[in-house]
Amino acid sequence: MSLRIQLWLIFLAPILLIAGLFAFGLTIPVPHLGRDYVIRLILPDAGQPVDLPEVLGPQDKTRPLVVIDAGHGGKDPGASGGGRREKDIVLGLAIALRDELLEQGGVRVALTRDDDRFLILEERPAIARRLDADLFISIHADSAGEISGVRGASIYTLSDEASSEAAARFAARENAADGVNGAVLSGKSEDVSTILVELSQRKVQENSAEFARLITREGRGVLRFHPQQRRAAELAVLRAPDVPAVLYESGYITNPQDAARLASEEGQAEFADVIARAIRIYFARQTRG
Repeated sequence: MSLRIQLWLIFLAPILLIAGLFAFGLTIPVPHLGRDYVIRLILPDAGQPVDLPEVLGPQDKTRPLVVIDAGHGGKDPGASGGGRREKDIVLGLAIALRDELLEQGGVRVALTRDDDRFLILEERPAIARRLDADLFISIHADSAGEISGVRGASIYTLSDEASSEAAARFAARENAADGVNGAVLSGKSEDVSTILVELSQRKVQENSAEFARLITREGRGVLRFHPQQRRAAELAVLRAPDVPAVLYESGYITNPQDAARLASEEGQAEFADVIARAIRIYFARQTRG
């Protein structure tokens, strides 16, 4: 061991010792002129969730909760085109939808991110699950590369098989951001766990498809949809086994008309009005059912 390394160890040892004591919440008496000073570190209670977004709206927890996920963020800008970035456009749409739902009242709302931060894919549906959400919508904007004429919104729901080659390519691109999230059922046999997951996923996928149908119905004549407006793919961000979820592909950032509309206050207001209306109809039907 070189002399330089030995000197560094001598210097760092007290610091590492103090940091270790802090991490375990221990107190450190510091003698000074006959008096003891105590440094305390307050740790969260064991088992308490941390870093969850704030739930806005009614305090009544029986009211339905929507978790809105603005895709990408931070070091991951998503698609880009014409000087605009997907992460900025979808955050604007997410905030517009949140504000519309809060203004109308009766629904609780949380955003997975309300600023330019990076979240890994598995964190996004995990937030919805930990908040016990009733609905999850992830907002994105697509890219057609050099083909600027492609435009229009699509709604994705989860499927083991992609509905088209385009859907498969989109899923591969989105899932490449990080690992795929999966549900872990402990304390149950493999066969029982498989059955429970299949039953849960079947009902969740039915509800997800119902919400997607409502978006296309309520958006007719207001939002511009891609010719293939309903798609299915194995998207990691939708793999919460017990929360109905859709991924709303708001348009093509590589299309100047789509990008300008999605970035405008008018376009965001139209989007928020349609999606908020679809959400309310969805919850009304769930209540009747």
